[in-house]
Amino acid sequence: MVVNLRAKKRLAARVTGVGVHRIKFDTDHLDDVADAITRENIRSLITANTIKIKPFTGTSRGRAQDKKDQRNKRGTTQGSKQGRKGARVGKKEVYVAKVRALRRLLKIAKDRKDLTNPEFWALYKKVGGNTVRNKAHLRTLMAEIKDKRKD
Repeated sequence: MVVNLRAKKRLAARVTGVGVHRIKFDTDHLDDVADAITRENIRSLITANTIKIKPFTGTSRGRAQDKKDQRNKRGTTQGSKQGRKGARVGKKEVYVAKVRALRRLLKIAKDRKDLTNPEFWALYKKVGGNTVRNKAHLRTLMAEIKDKRKD
């Protein structure tokens, strides 16, 4: 006698608090499972090991680990690199890193009251327009502004 045990499976999942796909019935005692109506019946079948719960299967980290190993592989030292500099680090990434560093320097100078608000914004626009080459160049520009202020 084949009985549809989907409702029993759903009830067992509700009782145990796991997903329906993790519930497994013992094929030898399907009649007992079919007779189980109440939650109490289901609980007794679980303790009797007629209804089993499959272990939880997580996501495998195998591929992620392989990818990490690939990123950190050998042959990344100075003499082993192939391709031009822009192939490894893009122009935009370099620009963003530079601009953030320069803007940080500007903000510190403004907070220390080394720059007035109009001077700060004049330099800020130069940084954004890629006129300033590096931190040293920015410091020389700030020094020039201070010299002009003294005159």
